[in-house]
Amino acid sequence: MFSGIVEEAATVVKLEKEHDNLHITMKCSFTKELKIDQSISHNGVCLTVVKKVMDTYTVTAIKETLDKTNLSHLKPGDKVNLERSTKLDGRLDGHMVQGHVDQTAVCTEVKEAGGSWYYTFSYEPQQDDYMTVEKGSIAVNGVSLTVVNSQPKSFQVAIIPFTYEMTNFHQINKGTVVNLEFDILGKYIAKIVKQQMGR
Repeated sequence: MFSGIVEEAATVVKLEKEHDNLHITMKCSFTKELKIDQSISHNGVCLTVVKKVMDTYTVTAIKETLDKTNLSHLKPGDKVNLERSTKLDGRLDGHMVQGHVDQTAVCTEVKEAGGSWYYTFSYEPQQDDYMTVEKGSIAVNGVSLTVVNSQPKSFQVAIIPFTYEMTNFHQINKGTVVNLEFDILGKYIAKIVKQQMGR
């Protein structure tokens, strides 16, 4: 379980294909603290540490993950948002994020707004309960954000300078593919309502 509060944007140093899998090697400031078999959110995707060498570590994404996320778009030098799992004795500063990406979206506009930025993302809902609501929560590349201008197939988020610099939002431009995880509570509520209406 994660909170959507990104700790660091790691740098991709190596990508290695093996059959349908992709081994992703990255460098971050807390590599020495990581353990083999530890789960970490990468752009909102929960992946397991499989190897550590010096100041780098490696995770493996399988075909299912590559097909449903933006990890297949990575290139050496790209930044990846990292978050280690939430401690149960800590404050939940973001919202409940599972690290299970629902689908991808495309950035259609980046608008500067006097020191902050508005990003617009469009998506084709893969399920009926994949939706946003005004002032609701959504995870974009693993970042817990508040929805503004919620539409049936698009939404906006406002990004402050700290988030812009500390995450990979500074690399997101028009046309960039991002990972979405819709609010788990909203998905449960939508499913319950749908079941009740079908009775």
